[in-house]
Amino acid sequence: MKEEQANHEKFLRFRAEHPVFSYDGYDIARENGDIVLSWRFAVEGLCEFRPVTRVKTDNLAIFNAVDGATARAIVFSLGLAEAVSYWKCACPPRFALRCGDLDADTALWWKRLWFGGLGEFFYRNGIETDFGGFVNFDNQSGFPAPQPGGETFAIAGVNLIPVGGGKDSAVTLELLRELREHNLCFTLNDQEARTQTAAAAGYGPERILKTYRAIDPELLKRNAEGYLNGHTPFSSVVAFLAYYCALITGAEYIVLSNESSASEANTADGDVNHQYSKSYGFEQAFREYARRFGPPIEYFSLLRGFSELQIAARFAGLPQYHAAFRSCNAGSKRNVWCRKCAKCLFVYIILSPFLEPEALAGIFGGDLFEDETLFGLLDRLAGLEGEKPFECVGTAAEAATALAMTVERRRAAGRPLPPLLRHFAESEAMKAPRVSLAAYDGENSIPDRFKKYAKEMLDYVAGLA
Repeated sequence: MKEEQANHEKFLRFRAEHPVFSYDGYDIARENGDIVLSWRFAVEGLCEFRPVTRVKTDNLAIFNAVDGATARAIVFSLGLAEAVSYWKCACPPRFALRCGDLDADTALWWKRLWFGGLGEFFYRNGIETDFGGFVNFDNQSGFPAPQPGGETFAIAGVNLIPVGGGKDSAVTLELLRELREHNLCFTLNDQEARTQTAAAAGYGPERILKTYRAIDPELLKRNAEGYLNGHTPFSSVVAFLAYYCALITGAEYIVLSNESSASEANTADGDVNHQYSKSYGFEQAFREYARRFGPPIEYFSLLRGFSELQIAARFAGLPQYHAAFRSCNAGSKRNVWCRKCAKCLFVYIILSPFLEPEALAGIFGGDLFEDETLFGLLDRLAGLEGEKPFECVGTAAEAATALAMTVERRRAAGRPLPPLLRHFAESEAMKAPRVSLAAYDGENSIPDRFKKYAKEMLDYVAGLA
């Protein structure tokens, strides 16, 4: 509580000392074959920020102008998604737009994204604010924001598939295997697990569009000095960057791998969702926003109708990906599972009903169910006590279902229960209602031509029920 109080006091002090954050400009350039996107932000009286993102164009066929009117409108919007990471260090109450003015509806759209995406940041820092007052968009440029031009868009019949290196994108790649010649993998800040996952699906380097996003070191300096830090809606950055890449490559579809449970909040009041910009609400909002750009590009999640439990069940049956995938943020740079975080434990839990114990431990480099230091995390993941961890994890019902299935499976096989499973087996959650493998959430935006792949997925997992 003392730290939260101190952070709220910082929030008030920094806002008073630095009342204006500005978006001063953006640029699209070519450099050594790369497309270089850059933005100019400033916290007045503190510092300037110059973040850069590179789009690698090696072996990349370009079908539409990389710096035309529509491309510039997208990159300007991408800057608004990037800006929140820099604004949050001091949380100035005014956001001065100096490179394009927003109409009232567009400003409201961005304010909703920022507020929803900053819910965890405010909550965990103990910051008390509200939608009306946390920031106000202030048009100062004297001219409208960049608008899409009257271009004719070339369509290359490409499906752009973001690959994060986890089980979800692996399942999407497998479901769309018959479309391999039309698929283009998309990675942001490429890591070994992402390239290896794509390779396991049959994609070589020439079928991976790689982008690299660099945080301005000035932000890291401010964090080291005690300015505010925390979670932002990062997936919205991925959405706009993927849309820009879809434009230039002539892609018709951006095929995500976000599950139904990404829409669940972390707090009991439903106000804070770590995965806000992976939620179906954001997916719908982005689809609506993207229509103004003009290109016939559809943004949707192929796995939106499924739970984490169902995705894990399908992934377990794809051993070609088991050595490649990684979902641990703490160990991502070293391409390892840390075996101590909520993400590691959740993925271990959710796969446990569908893999033999030896195979599961082999993937992770150890048996997480033997680690008694993880009791607290298991309780939070399974809804036994405390709030859902602020990580990209599924629902408590999914975790509890997976644990109950694993307990029953190991008992039936005459195997002794390791400490974490024994702990869960003695809880009331062992008797709680189960998540069905045969369920399907119809609240999704899957285009008609992709529905057969969702049906293939449902038929497979329902057959395991």
